[in-house]
Amino acid sequence: MNPLLLGLAVVFLWDGYFFFNYIISLFHNYGIREWTPKVSIIIPAYNEGKRVLRAINSALEQDYPDLEVIVVDDGSEDNTFEVASSVKDPRLRVYRKEHGGKAKALNFGLSKAIGEIIITTDADSYLERDAIKELVRRFYSDEVLGVGGQVRVAGSSFLERAQDAEHLRIAMFRRAKELDDLSLAPGPVAAFRREALERIGGFVEDIVEDYATTKAVKELGKVVYAPRARAWTEMPRSLSALWRQRKRWFLGDLKNLGGGFTKDLTFLLASDVVAFLDVVVPPLLLITGNFALFALWWFFETFTMLLPTLFEGGRLINALLFPLIVWFWAAFYLTLHIYGYLSVLLRRV
Repeated sequence: MNPLLLGLAVVFLWDGYFFFNYIISLFHNYGIREWTPKVSIIIPAYNEGKRVLRAINSALEQDYPDLEVIVVDDGSEDNTFEVASSVKDPRLRVYRKEHGGKAKALNFGLSKAIGEIIITTDADSYLERDAIKELVRRFYSDEVLGVGGQVRVAGSSFLERAQDAEHLRIAMFRRAKELDDLSLAPGPVAAFRREALERIGGFVEDIVEDYATTKAVKELGKVVYAPRARAWTEMPRSLSALWRQRKRWFLGDLKNLGGGFTKDLTFLLASDVVAFLDVVVPPLLLITGNFALFALWWFFETFTMLLPTLFEGGRLINALLFPLIVWFWAAFYLTLHIYGYLSVLLRRV
């Protein structure tokens, strides 16, 4: 078989597998429970004076009857504490502590919280009005100890649109494969039973505290996905800042990886093979004059993004640009992962 055709077939089979599982998931009802436990929303903040007010207001404006909001100023050097303290609402408490990192700030907030359900969000993010309600509804049984929502990216530059499309693709994957076995409850929109956090000793102090905490909680019970619980966040606007952020995430993730085909290391390596094909096959199709196959690839990538764009509240322009975005992310992550693997191997030598 023609190597280019074989490579294209592998890309189609990989992406198509998750796409068709996503379609199937849209017809499945997922478990919910209508209840309204006391909720504590913890917002750690470090030098977020320009953005923390939006995060606080989105938390206080939630369509939920019984909540408190705890802002922890993690030793900011700007006016974060003053801005947060300017909000006058009996449901809000603002604390200041010495700078110690996000996980320590979350654990400080946990020590002050009284809610049965602990919600985390970030000072550079804002929750959609029904996010808390949707998170809480997914605690449909006692074995569910954690819930993660959908993260979306605000902004209109190509890099911001690319990151939003990336998160929309993640939402598609999570709905297809992780509705009741979520690998990561993301920091901007996550919920945990208080008792579960106490049993693991609080939020795990790690550079990827959300992933490490999710993994620890899953040792005790289930962590599930709430597709309608959405938070919008700000992400890097320059390639250098994006590289620094994703390098930190990836090196942190590598420490926590385990086995299994659909999770962790094996899945990561398989996805890197597909990323390599995503990088090399489309340009080679153009170079070798296979314009019909290139058009087929372009149509396929666009089509598989249109449906999640419709159902998950995405932006049409992201779907139309998705073939370019796919190529960008494949090249970016392949480079990042090679860097990460070499960093780990060289440290072990």
